[in-house]
Amino acid sequence: MIQPARRHLLITGAAAAAVALATPLGVRPVRAARPLVPTPSQTEGPFYPVRLPDDHDADLLRNGSLVYRRGQPAWVEGTVVDVDGQPISGAVVEIWQCDEDGRYHHPGDGARADPAFQGFGRMQVGRDGAYRFRTIRPARYSGRTPHIHFKVRRGPHELLTTQLYVEGDPGNERDLLWRRLSPEGRRALTVPFVADGPDVRARFPIVVVA
Repeated sequence: MIQPARRHLLITGAAAAAVALATPLGVRPVRAARPLVPTPSQTEGPFYPVRLPDDHDADLLRNGSLVYRRGQPAWVEGTVVDVDGQPISGAVVEIWQCDEDGRYHHPGDGARADPAFQGFGRMQVGRDGAYRFRTIRPARYSGRTPHIHFKVRRGPHELLTTQLYVEGDPGNERDLLWRRLSPEGRRALTVPFVADGPDVRARFPIVVVA
C-alpha cells in the first residue's frame, strides 16, 4: 500500500510534469532528433518595395478599401523554426509577388500593377512559429516561372531570403533559378497548391539558422 505522504508526492510530481509539458498553445515544441536542413536561400530578385505600402498586413487581396478579385485565391502558411525544430520567437515573415498580370508594385517594373492587389505582406509568427498569408496562387511573368518571394527577419537580422515555387508548374524546368537548385533544394522550395473549396492552399515550412 502506498503511504499517504508518498501518494501526495506522486500526485504532485505528476501534476508538475503535466504543467511542464504544457504551453499556452497546449503542446511543448519537440526538439528534432537530428538537425534539420536549413531552407535554401535564393536571390532577392525583383522587386522588394522601395518603401513599404501603407497596407502591408497578411491579406494581400485587400489593399486599403480595395479588394482584388483576379487570380486564384490562396492561403500560404507554414512555420519558422531553427535547425533543432524550435520556433523562432519574434521572427517576422515578409512575402512579395506580382499580380495576375505579372506586375509588381515597384518603379523598376515599368508598368503599373493593379492597385487592388497589395503585392507585399508582413506578419510576425505566433509563439508556435506559425504564419499564414492570404494571397493568390503565384502568376508567371516574362522570363520566370510562378513564385513568391520570402524574407525572414528577427529584429535587425535577416535570417533568410528565398523563393517559393509551385509543384508541377511546367515553367519550373525552364526557370534558371529553379534549375540551379539541387534536387533537395527543389523539394524544399517547391510545394503543391491544393484545392480547398474555392481557394487553394500551400504549406511552406521554413528552417533557418538562428
